[in-house]
Amino acid sequence: MDAPQRERVVLVHDWLTGTRGGEKCLEPLCRRWPDAKLFTLLHKRGSVPPAIEGTRVHPSFLNALPRVEKYYRYLLPVMPFAAGWSVTDADLVVSLSHAVAKSARPPKGVPHVCYCFTPMRYAWHMQEAYFRETGFVGKLKARAIDTLLGRIREWDRRTASRVTHFVAISNTVRDRIRDCYDRDAAVIYPPVDTDFYTPSGEPREDFYLVVSALAPYKRFDLAIDACARLGKKLIVIGSGQHATKLKASAGPNVSFLGWQPDEVIRDHLRRAKALLFPGEEDFGIVPLEAQACGCPVIGFGRGGLAETVRPLGEASEPTGAFFAEQTVDAVCEAIERFERALDRFDPRAARRQAVLFRKDRFEQELFSFLEAILQGSPTEVRKAA
Repeated sequence: MDAPQRERVVLVHDWLTGTRGGEKCLEPLCRRWPDAKLFTLLHKRGSVPPAIEGTRVHPSFLNALPRVEKYYRYLLPVMPFAAGWSVTDADLVVSLSHAVAKSARPPKGVPHVCYCFTPMRYAWHMQEAYFRETGFVGKLKARAIDTLLGRIREWDRRTASRVTHFVAISNTVRDRIRDCYDRDAAVIYPPVDTDFYTPSGEPREDFYLVVSALAPYKRFDLAIDACARLGKKLIVIGSGQHATKLKASAGPNVSFLGWQPDEVIRDHLRRAKALLFPGEEDFGIVPLEAQACGCPVIGFGRGGLAETVRPLGEASEPTGAFFAEQTVDAVCEAIERFERALDRFDPRAARRQAVLFRKDRFEQELFSFLEAILQGSPTEVRKAA
């Protein structure tokens, strides 16, 4: 469907420093409204798709700091000050937020739709992980940390009132929005490129796969330790601040490939016995990219994964296997259970599951929602066929 061409739309995104799941949600908005203003904390030129680069990007004062893209995640305490966006001359404000983008202040009477990846995770449900990752633990007293987080949560809750309509990326996030902001939200799942991620039809090989940014909360230490205990080959694709520690703990059965382009990721998803996904995610696009390639998923059965994978023991056509605890024992048991039931996993079933989350479905649902708001109509999500 065609979106209105004369509407003045302002977009807001937390930061533009690379192409991940959030940028894949932003890109179709930029294609639809190429003349939109795009406010963001940081913009590393050339790091995002051309459709995003082609908009009128307005970064905050943080962008002037030398090499800020290397350490911006450490700047959580000052981000609210940098995110003081007061939008003018707009008919619609759309923010895509997991940190501060939703704080944009729209003109009076103008709708502000927040496509929410999660409430600010480091202030609410991942505060311990944040301070551990950034090295603040031991440098700040517990009372100072509690005071800082309390102020950030207060700011986060207060600026939620600037949003007229929340849209969550999953039912998991919808529940968090309700808990943190006492607001309801529609649910529109993010897009998966099922045209690019396709099966090869070749037999699967005897290795397991991890694909992700290597951050502590992803819990890939569990995958490494479980594969070491079981003597399974594991290939790790991804980079991040936790890579050095993971490499130090890994045995000869683990290969680290670092960052790789999408074509290499697709090739490995087509060949792997299964994707290992031990963290709890808000949604998780990689497990769906795996299923689009016919690859089963073995993961922690909470968060977004519980909404995107059909688990062994519950589904007639399973596309993965879950474990209920984030322990090495639980991961080992899930791998062994998966291997005993290999004949139950049909790559065609995995593909059918992934196609439910295809890109055109996302765009149809999101733009029908925004169209309804622009027209002043009821904002029910019209599901794609």
